[in-house]
Amino acid sequence: MRFRVDRDAFTDAVAWTARALPARPAMPVLAGMRLELPGGGAALRLSSFDYEVSARAEVAVDTEETGAVLVSGRLLAEIARNLPAEPVNVESDGAHVVVTCGSARFTLLTLPLEDYPTLPDMPQTTGSLAAGTFTTAVRQVSPAASRDDTLPMLTGVNITFSGDTLTLAATDRYRIAVRELWWRPEYPDLSASALVPARTLHDTARSLAPGSNVDIALSTASGGDGAILSQGEGMIGFENGGRRTTTRLIDSDFVKYETRFPADFAARAEVATAPLIEAVKRVALVADRSTPLRLSFVESEVVLEAGSGDDAQAAEALGVNFQGEPMRIAFTPEYFLDGLGAVQSELAHLNFTTPTKPAVINDAPAEEGARPEFRYLVMPLRAS
Repeated sequence: MRFRVDRDAFTDAVAWTARALPARPAMPVLAGMRLELPGGGAALRLSSFDYEVSARAEVAVDTEETGAVLVSGRLLAEIARNLPAEPVNVESDGAHVVVTCGSARFTLLTLPLEDYPTLPDMPQTTGSLAAGTFTTAVRQVSPAASRDDTLPMLTGVNITFSGDTLTLAATDRYRIAVRELWWRPEYPDLSASALVPARTLHDTARSLAPGSNVDIALSTASGGDGAILSQGEGMIGFENGGRRTTTRLIDSDFVKYETRFPADFAARAEVATAPLIEAVKRVALVADRSTPLRLSFVESEVVLEAGSGDDAQAAEALGVNFQGEPMRIAFTPEYFLDGLGAVQSELAHLNFTTPTKPAVINDAPAEEGARPEFRYLVMPLRAS
C-alpha cells in the first residue's frame, strides 16, 4: 500500500478514528487502526473496533498502490498530530509502515491484520436531523446518566423514536433529563427505542461537523406500513460527513420516567438563565460535595447561600418573578448547574412542589402553554 495525502485531512481523520480505540484493549490487536485502500478511485478508509464501538472515516488520497495494514492507532494519532505542514506519504513495506512528511520520517510496526475483527455493517438508515441540534440535545441530557457501571441501564441515554419526534432521556436516580426534538424519519409511523451508552453517544455527538446533517441508523426491519425494532441486532449507527460510528445497545428496559414528573406545582420562578448560572457558580465556590446550595424564594427575589457555622460562607441575591408561597430549598450545586446549563432560552423556569420533593427546571417554551423542549427533574437535599 502506498499513497500521498493532505496533512491536515489525514491528521483529522486519524484523530477522529482514534477516539474510538479502547483504553484497555482486551487483545493487543484491538489497539490497532486499520488503513485500507480498496482501489478504483475509492478514498482511504481508516477504522477502529473493539467489538462494542466501531468508527470509520474516509479521506481522499492520491493512490499509488492499494492494500491494507494495521498499525498502533494511538501512536499513529500522536505522529499525525505532530507532523510538519507538508503532504504526507505513507508506504507499507512488509512488517513496517513508513510515514514521511517533509524531512520527518517514522517507521511503525504492523499488527497481524488477519486477527483483526470485521467491522459490523451499518444498520439501515432510520432518519436524519441537523447535527448541531442533535449535539445540543445530547449535551443537555448526557450529564444526567449514571457513571456507575454496576447498573448498566442507568449508564445510557434512552432514545425514543415516535414519528417525527425524537426524545432523549437519562437518569442516575437523583435527576432526570429529557429533551424532545424534531427529525426526519424514513418511516412516518416508526415507533421504537434504543438505550445507547452515554459515553459513546456523547463522544459521537461532540465529533459531528456543524452545519451538516447526521443520519441515525437503528437496527430495523420493514414491517407492515412502518418499521419494527429488530431485537436480534441491538445496534445503532451515526453517519456524518463520510464518517460513521456504530455501537451496541444496552440490553435493558429504561425506567418509566414520565410518571416521576409532578403534574402540578405549588410554586414557580422565572429567572434570567445566565445571571443565575453565574451566581450559583460564585456561591458554590465555598461548597464541597457534601455542602448544599440553599435557595430562598420570595415574590421578587431569590437568595442563594452556601456554607454555615465555622465554614466559609457565601450569599448572593437575584431578582426573579416568583409565584407561590415563600420557598426554601436546597440542591447539590453540581446537579443544579447541570440542569441550568442545559437550558437554551434566556429565561429558565423553576417549578416546585415542596422543599423535600423533586423540582423541575425547564426552558421557556416558544409559545405560551406549549410543552418545553427540555425538562430536568432534580431531587432536593435537606436544607439546614
